[in-house]
Amino acid sequence: MSISPPAGPPSSTASPTVPYYEDVSPGTGCLPPRAWAPGSDARRLTLTGTAWKFRLSPAAELHGDAFAEPHYDDAAWAELPVPCHWVLHGHGAPAYTNVRYPFPVDPPRVPQENPTGDHRHSFDLPDEWPLPAGNDKARADGPGTRDAGDTLLRFEGVESCARVWLNGHELGTFQGSRLPHEFAVGALLQPRGNVLAVRVHQWSAGSYLEDQDMWWLPGVFREVTLLHRPAGAAHDHTVHADYDHATGRGTLRVESDQPGRVTVPELDWELRTGETATGEVEPWTAETPRLYDAELAVGGERIALRIGFRTVTIVDGLFKVNGRRVLLRGVNRHEFHPETGRAVDHETMRRDLVLMKQHNINAVRTSHYPPHPAFLDLCDELGLWVVDECDLETHGFVELGDPRNPVADDRWTPALLDRAARMVERDKNHPCVVVWSLGNECGTGAGLSEMACWIRQRDPSRPLHYEGDHSCPDSDFYSRMYLPHADVERVGQIKEPALDDAELDVRRRSLPFILCEYAHAMGNGPGGLSDYQRLFETYERCQGGFVWEWIDHGLARRTEDGRTWFAYGGDFGEEVHDGNFVCDGLLFPDRTPSPGLVEYKKVIEPVRIGPGAAPGSVVVGNEHDFLDLSHLALEWSYEIEGEQVSGGMLPLPEGPVPPGGSVELPLPSAPETVRSGEAWWTVRAVLARRTAWGEPGHPVAWGQLRAAEPEYPPAATLPSAPAAPRHDDAQEGHERREGAGGHVRLGPAVFAADSGALLRLGGIPLRAPQLDVWRATTDNDDGAPFQPDVRHGPLWRHHGLHRMRHRTDSVEVTPEAFVVRTRVAAAASALGLCTTFRWTGAADRLRLAVTVDPEGDWDFPLPRIGVRLGLPSAYGHVRWFGGGPGEGYPDTAAAARTGLWRSTVDALQTPYVRPQENGARPGVRWAELTRGARGPGLRIEADGAMCWFTARRWTSEHLDAAEHTTDLVAGETVWVNLDHAMHGIGSQSCGPGVLPQYRLAARPVEFGFTFRET
Repeated sequence: MSISPPAGPPSSTASPTVPYYEDVSPGTGCLPPRAWAPGSDARRLTLTGTAWKFRLSPAAELHGDAFAEPHYDDAAWAELPVPCHWVLHGHGAPAYTNVRYPFPVDPPRVPQENPTGDHRHSFDLPDEWPLPAGNDKARADGPGTRDAGDTLLRFEGVESCARVWLNGHELGTFQGSRLPHEFAVGALLQPRGNVLAVRVHQWSAGSYLEDQDMWWLPGVFREVTLLHRPAGAAHDHTVHADYDHATGRGTLRVESDQPGRVTVPELDWELRTGETATGEVEPWTAETPRLYDAELAVGGERIALRIGFRTVTIVDGLFKVNGRRVLLRGVNRHEFHPETGRAVDHETMRRDLVLMKQHNINAVRTSHYPPHPAFLDLCDELGLWVVDECDLETHGFVELGDPRNPVADDRWTPALLDRAARMVERDKNHPCVVVWSLGNECGTGAGLSEMACWIRQRDPSRPLHYEGDHSCPDSDFYSRMYLPHADVERVGQIKEPALDDAELDVRRRSLPFILCEYAHAMGNGPGGLSDYQRLFETYERCQGGFVWEWIDHGLARRTEDGRTWFAYGGDFGEEVHDGNFVCDGLLFPDRTPSPGLVEYKKVIEPVRIGPGAAPGSVVVGNEHDFLDLSHLALEWSYEIEGEQVSGGMLPLPEGPVPPGGSVELPLPSAPETVRSGEAWWTVRAVLARRTAWGEPGHPVAWGQLRAAEPEYPPAATLPSAPAAPRHDDAQEGHERREGAGGHVRLGPAVFAADSGALLRLGGIPLRAPQLDVWRATTDNDDGAPFQPDVRHGPLWRHHGLHRMRHRTDSVEVTPEAFVVRTRVAAAASALGLCTTFRWTGAADRLRLAVTVDPEGDWDFPLPRIGVRLGLPSAYGHVRWFGGGPGEGYPDTAAAARTGLWRSTVDALQTPYVRPQENGARPGVRWAELTRGARGPGLRIEADGAMCWFTARRWTSEHLDAAEHTTDLVAGETVWVNLDHAMHGIGSQSCGPGVLPQYRLAARPVEFGFTFRET
């Protein structure tokens, strides 16, 4: 049975009037696309490795074709590993742009300065390799007979245009960087001394279709392989494996362009290609990735298949798999490695997917091109929903408003259809692929409709996605990027603004809604994840989305003294670049999870744990789409002031807790203890048994319940007998030098009498606390220039918050307190913050009460409000009771668990690729900074409430000035911020800003702290 597409992608030949690399056609000489078949037992020979010879030319036409001749002398050429990007091996330099093309926009022409890499590789065939009849090198007594079949030369990915020769014979040309291309080469092979020559151009007509917010990295960056095709073997095969959720039965049909047989031993099925078998099966889902091993035998080839039974539909306006609505907890994923770029090895792919599963992610959008095909094998195995996206983006035309956009120019339609076909044919047999995506940010055009029509005819079993046209004529989803929360809620209520076309409006309101990009994970952030998730879980139509994005694309570089840092746009001298916008992932470039990923894991956890209706009980809600809770175990612990007093297992009920269900369980009786303090129950849902991505005990979800309220001392008094302040003019040394006007002693503290500055607490010299409202702006504070809303970072700088000055207005010693009044303001501004520091003391401790009254019209929020003080650098160890273990801010604190935590000051820092505000611990009741892990130190207690605690070895101003992590140099001071309140983070580096409830308004506030030596 033929499986050719109903209307295959039109073929074309290069125009004689332009060079092949400027021709809009997809290329010449390539075979039709076909399914990825790594399980074939046919012979294969990898041609990748280090033995390739390489020459880089600055222009496409600098050298002729003589290098393709087998006996060409390449002894002076460099050696290059393949796969790789040559710019990451010292030949030229990478460049990053988000939207703008890094060359003049004159489609399909490209600049004369077109870096071109000539590659040569010599190889021998294994002795047993069959050569077809007609090949004059075939041995008469060997495998070279008329039944020997053929051999294909396969390229998995080349950027951006290639011309190929084998043994001096030209095979053809191709474009489509992230797509496979094959040539029939059996007649050209010889047992020994084969020479493969490949010319690769960085720029081509295809570059106009590949403007995908990433590094421009030319080269042969995926594998090159010789594949033997036995006589009678199928060119292609298609697996149809449907599942009927009403009956629990699966239906299998495997089509092939040559007759063959299919066996599924576990189901005891044996059938001919084209025949159908039906029976009871276990379905494939992202939560239960059940695969059946099967074999397709056609001619002299056996192909191992891994079959997953599942059915994807859109019914009643909902995206469903196997009859159930699916909530996408997804990420966008570029292929990236900090050392090798888009040449990503199998181990790294698996590591990515294991990290996703361990952080409760269930879906991947392959932004913005099909991934390496082995990645989809792993998604089948481990279980993720995949939106497979075509290798297509023309954002630069949209940005310019240029009418020459290729998707609206029918001359480019063959190239668009070729890209669609190569994606669909390669990836069609993967159960993980549940949605096809036409591409990204191409605007609108008839070419997109042609692609959609072709894909629907070829594969009606999967819905289509495209976001760039919000009227959705070619999409089965209403898809948006970075839509603000309020607008998402309107969509959930089906109250979004109407389209002008009434028919299209009715259709769009019937579609499921997803955010194909949201929560821009650039730098510190993203904020507002919990608020999005509440909308997804409230409104059935809102079926989740994909955070932008998975990993920071920082390229690893090293200083002369061996320190690693990560480069971004502009670090390679690019004329046009978009800075660190390429570093916007949930992983740092070295694949360390960022606080944003930890936050996302908590927000999307598939089990909700909270207080029950009955006293002393906990509710466990199942938010899975398909699984009950039998794969999990519940652990509990009871902690007082963060110290665990007791713990154990909490039995689940004998019957299943189905998806969408919940169970209320009684907690054990609180253990008797002589200790007093703030007590919490913590309940964790952990894996009960080993999976392909996690060991038993791996935490999936957690919740905390307050068990007992602490008894804090009243804010206006100290817990021991107060001490009266007194003048002390006899002090010498450090205090005398810093306080020429004498000193005031209060309890264990010494102050400068003239300025009111705290100089010492007991044996600890201090940099006096001052009011602090500044933070090193985050990427989300600074926002993107295209944002329609006010960006707070530039606003704060406009008002001078980064250069505030402090003036002491009065210092007063009373019998009860030492009172210092100050005014904090910026040059060229009439705005001010009148601040009073009221110090009281006891024999062993010191209390600070702060009041702040804004002067003027502060019609914008503050970054923070609190105090900053300094300790000597030796105080480098930290212990605190409050939120942790990682950082958190008002709209990024869902993952902050109340507990007792320990760290070093250095480990408190979050190494964002571009340094910025980081490291705050929320909800801190008290903190201690000590000399050594258990040495003496300073204890700080938040009076009657909680604060945000930050400690670092550089000031916020130094942090703000740094461009890379290696710019940060530890000083002689540990700077501590104790904040009464913080401004939120938001997602305005590309998405919405800080929601109103997380903005820090400038208004009168009061807060306080108690200090003592430990």
